[in-house]
Amino acid sequence: MVFSSTVFLFLFLPAVLAAVHLSRRRWRNALILLASLLFYAWGEPAALLVMLVSIAVNGRLGRFIHEAPGKPTAQRWLTLGLVFNIGLLCAFKYGHFLWDNLAEVAGSVGLGDWPTLTTLLSGLATATGLVDQPLPADWHIHLPIGISFFSFQAMSYLIDLHRGDARVQRNFVDFATYIALFPQLIAGPIVRYRHIAEQLVERTHSWKQFASGVRRFVVGLGKKVLIADVLAETADTIFALDGAQLSPGVAWLGLLCYTLQIYFDFSGYSDMAIGLGRMLGFEFLENFNFPYIARSITDFWRRWHISLSTWFRDYLYVPLGGNRHGRLATARNLLIVFLLCGLWHGAAWTYVVWGLFHGAFLIFERSVGRERMARMPALLGHAYTLFAVMIGWALFRAETFDGALALVGGLFTVGTASAPHHVAFYNNPVVTISLIAGLIGSLPWTRVLTGWHAGLATGSLTRRAADLAGLLVLVAIMTLSAMQMAAQSYTTFIYFRF
Repeated sequence: MVFSSTVFLFLFLPAVLAAVHLSRRRWRNALILLASLLFYAWGEPAALLVMLVSIAVNGRLGRFIHEAPGKPTAQRWLTLGLVFNIGLLCAFKYGHFLWDNLAEVAGSVGLGDWPTLTTLLSGLATATGLVDQPLPADWHIHLPIGISFFSFQAMSYLIDLHRGDARVQRNFVDFATYIALFPQLIAGPIVRYRHIAEQLVERTHSWKQFASGVRRFVVGLGKKVLIADVLAETADTIFALDGAQLSPGVAWLGLLCYTLQIYFDFSGYSDMAIGLGRMLGFEFLENFNFPYIARSITDFWRRWHISLSTWFRDYLYVPLGGNRHGRLATARNLLIVFLLCGLWHGAAWTYVVWGLFHGAFLIFERSVGRERMARMPALLGHAYTLFAVMIGWALFRAETFDGALALVGGLFTVGTASAPHHVAFYNNPVVTISLIAGLIGSLPWTRVLTGWHAGLATGSLTRRAADLAGLLVLVAIMTLSAMQMAAQSYTTFIYFRF
């Protein structure tokens, strides 16, 4: 089930909101938990077992860590918890990737041909009687949606408990609700337990908060359905072209479409998650802060996927030593962090190189110095950052290195094939409108508008007119989004697979 589906919008969400707000406070977490489990099991019931095991194991390990404060035993329980959660990720997300690369290394050093992981598991399954016949040759371990998000949340809970930064949660329902909370379960943001621990026990519900949540959700839905989904089809079409079919105009159009698609897809989901949280009484931290206005890659990562970048900073970069031990150690730590950041996004070398690409820019900017970067003309800083980010997105989006190089090459060289090279062939008025809306929506003009609105006198004619205009805009966004959804248009959430 996805937020931009008619089942969720017109059946699941109204039923959950009605049940939660009409129930007694002590039953609300249990109802949210049941709704979250149903939400997660809707598309893949088998994956629910993985999440339930994660909840049970991490909940118990948290109790063990709490009962041995400051003792070596607590460190051992934490280590076991990290091994369990990372092992879960490796088994379901990186199993085939790791095995295939080990097999390639083994073959290169003369250890013979290794069977594929599918062949190996198929043999084990048939030998133990788990299946009656061998698995198909193209069978792969199924990746549970959102496993990276709830695994990182579980690890932050255990680490914070060990550090003394969080209190243990003894109530199974409350802890399970934290892990399975459906607004941010399958695509973030990564919510740390200590940020919502009190909210799990006692939340304040108000019509003002609920209305704010509705507004935020509708805006996020519009970003997703009216911008990201519209641009996705053009981006996918162009990225699928052979390098010889790419003219600079077509290549730049495809890259621009994807640059806006991934931002509005993920920030739209985050907006919807934050809005849904408010409707249920939760306040999640912001996950995006207009990243495309950044003047450096360092600034970009302070604005993009904030919950992930701060997670790596607090739980990996700082424990590794951060920038406290000289330039070489700092560079090493940055490369480790961004190598893992790239790998977090997917089990492919393109993601690893994308992460190292960003890490290299951060090392470069540190070597130049913060003051020199700040003295760079604003326009030049924006251009440099956007160019680097967009080239990085080519790596991120392409299925292979050859595909990424073909698209980057197409940005600067004209193709030689007879296929269409004109932007107009891949563009249309709807795509143009979405591109314009995306470019405008990437700028922080809404802050100025919000500040102006807050300064208006309560009850004044201008304020009432502004409120009415805002309401009409939300109604228009919701109506157009519903129409787009009803048309069963091109849709996917990029970050589901992460």
